Amino acid sequence: MRYTVEEGGRLNNFAVEPKMYEAEPPTATEKRNYIILGALAFGLVAGVLSLAFVVS
Repeated sequence: MRYTVEEGGRLNNFAVEPKMYEAEPPTATEKRNYIILGALAFGLVAGVLSLAFVVS
């Protein structure tokens, strides 16, 4: 565990930092899947709103 000793003998603990990594850009398949999921989500929201409009 990493720590420093301050004045007066007090210990100051630091959290262990996670390893950093660089994010990879999405592949063509992942981009296609994002578009499909976005369209499905839009359709679901539009359906719920239209249902609420019809019921009221």
